[in-house]
Amino acid sequence: MTAYDYDLFVIGAGSGGVRAARLAALDGKRVAVAEEHRTGGTCVIRGCVPKKFMVMASDFAHQFQIAEGYGWTVPEPTFDWPRFIEAKDVEIARLSGIYAANLGKAGAELIHGRAVLKDAHTVEIVGKDRTYTAERILIATGGRPWVPPRLPGVEHAITSEQAFHLPELPKRILIAGGGYIAVEFAGIFAGLGVETTLIYRGPNILRGFDDDVRAHLAAEIEKRGVKVILGCQHDRLEKKATGVVNHLENGMALETDVVMFATGRIPYVKDLGLETAGVELTDDGAVKVDEFSRTTAENIWAIGDVTDRMNLTPVAIREAVAFHSTVFRDRPMKFDYEAVATAVFSQPPVGTVGLSEAEARRACGGGVDVYMTRFRPMKYAFTGSDERMLMKLVVDKESRRVVGVHIVGPDAPEIIQVAAIAVKAGLTKAQWDATCAVHPTVAEELVTMREPVRPQETTLG
Repeated sequence: MTAYDYDLFVIGAGSGGVRAARLAALDGKRVAVAEEHRTGGTCVIRGCVPKKFMVMASDFAHQFQIAEGYGWTVPEPTFDWPRFIEAKDVEIARLSGIYAANLGKAGAELIHGRAVLKDAHTVEIVGKDRTYTAERILIATGGRPWVPPRLPGVEHAITSEQAFHLPELPKRILIAGGGYIAVEFAGIFAGLGVETTLIYRGPNILRGFDDDVRAHLAAEIEKRGVKVILGCQHDRLEKKATGVVNHLENGMALETDVVMFATGRIPYVKDLGLETAGVELTDDGAVKVDEFSRTTAENIWAIGDVTDRMNLTPVAIREAVAFHSTVFRDRPMKFDYEAVATAVFSQPPVGTVGLSEAEARRACGGGVDVYMTRFRPMKYAFTGSDERMLMKLVVDKESRRVVGVHIVGPDAPEIIQVAAIAVKAGLTKAQWDATCAVHPTVAEELVTMREPVRPQETTLG
């Protein structure tokens, strides 16, 4: 029997990799984790967590406006970008330290450096002349931002990873993209007083979301000061002494201080040595895995964004738990990707779970009923604001199950977490209706919509 240095070697110390390593180490396995940057991965270091801090910081300007409507006298507020960045970095460092400490407490060894595969059982730490062998290897390297490689002048743009560390707050910014990251950062910068433009080549933002959500949010973020340009993309970027000129394909030329590309993320597999270990990629460049997260190499698994299945931190963690149960507990477990809730921390935010209306119409043979309401949240009663909230239920007409819930407005991410339980449990519209409302709340609308809207009334104007 071959003697290996470790029972498990994890490449990548993000949320998924750390969870898998800790569980295996707590079972008494010899575990090592290699990380070339800082422990915590995308979510903790350059994603969900720092972004949420930025969202909260930027939303105060909106809250100050609401406070005045309620009788508060709010002195002219000012925002100190360097002070905020320092506080954010201190907290991120603390959280990263907790991840590292928890690995140590579990008995896993943390190796600082970039690990690459030399064969199916051997990894090398680049630049340190060190190699290790392991019976099993787990790839959890996540993803990295993608920018158009052949766009002239693209070197003058930044990605979300640089946006977390800008030395000063720009006066003008253009954000290219229409997904989570683009929409969230548009709200962040607009809320902080930056003249913000969002351009996207598609017909509307948030491709893949429910069409009513997309239309509603596009209108609402413009009310918050974001200029949205759709059906358009860059032709080239031109650096000038006063800023960067964005030359767009429609002939427009906009000068901004910063240009940020949020045009998607790709699996981080570059120079990882996958071929030498027999690990194949999908046509889209992700690590190919089966339903148990096993790659085409018998002793190598992969979880998280590097597999490009459902790129959410909680999903990576659940994939890690399933991997541990399958490999080290001899209890095969597959993660169920159906009805996973997600939130977009735009301003206003989005919460969604289950099928969009279009998906449901394709999936539900007996047709669907759509229940939808748009209203002004009570919180805005004294402000003169015309901001509206959207709530939508998609119901399988035959089984009467609620198969999709879509919310845009205050506290949508908090509400959708609880709504996801009901969707996952397969509750029917009658069971939702039988639930007594909590009044006065915005969430009570979820259990008080009684009549379905007609199909021609389901598209927002």
